Amino acid sequence: MAAPLATLCLAACAQLSPPAHGWTALFDSSSNLNGWTLVGDANWRLQDGAIQADLLRSKGPSYLVSKQTFTDQEIYAEIWVDTHTNSGIFIRCQDAQKIGADSCYEINVWDTRPDPSYGTGAIVDVAKVSPMPKAGGQWNTLEIKAKNNKLTVKLNGVVTADAIDNKFSSGYMALQFGSGVVKFRKVLTRPI
Repeated sequence: MAAPLATLCLAACAQLSPPAHGWTALFDSSSNLNGWTLVGDANWRLQDGAIQADLLRSKGPSYLVSKQTFTDQEIYAEIWVDTHTNSGIFIRCQDAQKIGADSCYEINVWDTRPDPSYGTGAIVDVAKVSPMPKAGGQWNTLEIKAKNNKLTVKLNGVVTADAIDNKFSSGYMALQFGSGVVKFRKVLTRPI
């Protein structure tokens, strides 16, 4: 009985091991928020080694937007959400002040989205997910690869979305808070 449990623990721990060499930390537990611009009115803060938000002071979502733009990149993030959180990562955003699925690629983390085909693990309006995985109540790894017009998303090591799309070739990256509780423990990127 102990051997299968140990194997399960090792497999789960391995999923939360960040990638090795060649990555730049946009945020890790020793960072601050200096590399990000706040858009919207959430209470983004550093707490217990993570970027966290759990309160909107006005209507509409809030974002932490990178100060730099990216073209072809891989992203590795560790994200924790509660079961009702609306969050995600936006990439190749055309305007750092206007974040949305019409001007960026939105990689969704929203277990209770009314239309689950674009829920957790999907690229909104580009690549549906079926069946939709659940991210709520646990730490998850979110891996995003954007190379030329090919986009791939993995949640906890499983491919959830794979698409070819030509709308956006470069732009800003944004972390989203729309509702619930969201925590980002690591956000790493590297050019490809």
